[in-house]
Amino acid sequence: MPVGSDAHRWSTFHGDRTLVVAARTVTSTVRALETLPSLLRDDARVTVVFAYDPTSAFNDGVLDLLHAAGCRVAPWEQLGHIAPDLILSASENIDVPEGDCPVLVLPHGVGFQKFVPDSRSPHERLSGVVPDSLLESGRAWLAVSHPAQEEQLIATHPKAAGRTLMVGDPCFDELVGSRSRRGAYREALGVAEHQRLVMVSSTWGRTSLLGSLPDLLPRLIAQLPCDEYQVGAIVHPNVWSAHGAWQIRTLLAAALDAGLLLMPAVHAWRPALVAADVVVGDHGSVTLYSAAAGNPLLLAAFGSDAVPGTAVHELAAVAPRLDTRGNLRRQVEDVIRGHTPQQYAAVAAQAFAEPGHALARLRTALYRLLKLPEPSSPPPAPLVLPDPDPPAAPATSWQVTTNVTGDSVAPTVTVHRFPAAVASYGKTRPESAALFTHLACADDERDRRLTESASVLVRRRPTSAAVTALRWIEDGLARLPGSLLAASAVRGGGCLVGLRDGRVVEAAATGPVLDPGLPAAVVYACLRAGLPLDDTQVTLRIGDLRDEDVVLRLRPALPTG
Repeated sequence: MPVGSDAHRWSTFHGDRTLVVAARTVTSTVRALETLPSLLRDDARVTVVFAYDPTSAFNDGVLDLLHAAGCRVAPWEQLGHIAPDLILSASENIDVPEGDCPVLVLPHGVGFQKFVPDSRSPHERLSGVVPDSLLESGRAWLAVSHPAQEEQLIATHPKAAGRTLMVGDPCFDELVGSRSRRGAYREALGVAEHQRLVMVSSTWGRTSLLGSLPDLLPRLIAQLPCDEYQVGAIVHPNVWSAHGAWQIRTLLAAALDAGLLLMPAVHAWRPALVAADVVVGDHGSVTLYSAAAGNPLLLAAFGSDAVPGTAVHELAAVAPRLDTRGNLRRQVEDVIRGHTPQQYAAVAAQAFAEPGHALARLRTALYRLLKLPEPSSPPPAPLVLPDPDPPAAPATSWQVTTNVTGDSVAPTVTVHRFPAAVASYGKTRPESAALFTHLACADDERDRRLTESASVLVRRRPTSAAVTALRWIEDGLARLPGSLLAASAVRGGGCLVGLRDGRVVEAAATGPVLDPGLPAAVVYACLRAGLPLDDTQVTLRIGDLRDEDVVLRLRPALPTG
């Protein structure tokens, strides 16, 4: 709505009540934006104004978020001209203007589980608790997701007695209610049916996963074959706000070049959790959400700033720890294999009371504080999360290991591929010694040094005709004399692989269409092992995933010289 002493002259809608949403940090603003539309749906009685409080160290990105959502934003100092009937915030640290309107504080995580720096002093404070002065005024109401949180509050802040509202957790309800869309979320993220998605979650601060283990992401990717695994990262919005997207992407450059799914700072982390096969996390709320929703978990970090007695602290007592210097792949596989869906049910019961009813309870509380009858429409139910946008570019170069077993009549070629961008971060070979290793590069690899060192060149975008593929192969081998072979996919299936000596091998898979880098690896291994390349059927073993039959046939040779 227009803001000012004569705002009524410019307004089209004339609500009976004015709700001011205090926007101070990205995290707290997102929680309000995700919750309010369901609560105020189709109700013209309530006018909503977003007031921007710029005093937080994590305020960067708040205005961009509000403008992208189409919110009407007023500067904080104009609150005196608005005369709100209710102030709503998911940030407990706002400087509430004088007045008598109630203040409803939503949690922006799970309860009061972390000690954080106090912006008003050099000390620490309990996250999520409003200043005592606001409690003393009788204006503050703190929404909680479990009665145990009320007990925790009263024990540490006696003035919070009688100032809590047990509503549950809308975010957790959405995660649980969106399980049926898991396949759609994986498809949207580019995760194949046969791949495992490993999501790495980090809260903010020096004790967080990223703060204490900044190289874990590239080391994890370096040990997980990319045909069998994808790795994603959920980074707390405070990290994005404090350090900026440029800094984060620069620090994670190798992992991003290797195909890391770096989730945007808001919204998309929730469907990514539903899509995950395992989460590697710390003491942040995302880790607790994931475990409570039924995902396997490995704790890679756990800070002393976690509050004893809370659900996340109890999670640390039962969740397995990641040995960050051990075999990461084996630990991921073991925790997936040994997990049961109810493994963390007791922890979830300590954090989330009466799941499935949070929005309905919150709507009732909101209208009671606004002193309006609740709408006659049915209480809101948890919404299914939308599909996320794919947040990553694929890897464009690989260290490839191949192992040839069997005889020349029925050979098996086992292939493991690891993104070359993270080769320096750890062992990139499977534990059994591979017979052959080569560097493969896609035609869109940007690092010229890798391309000029590659033994295998790959064009992943299928050509419309074989003649186009042959021309690309010939040009590539002429341009890069260090390459042994070049491979191009052909639309409709199949792959043409040209050798340095002029021979051309057609590699046709009998199963699903393959990334041309895989049949190219088969041809490379057969060539190195001295196996025939004509009328040969090879079993392609893609790591530990599956076997595919690949038939090799020679075509007319490329012109030489």
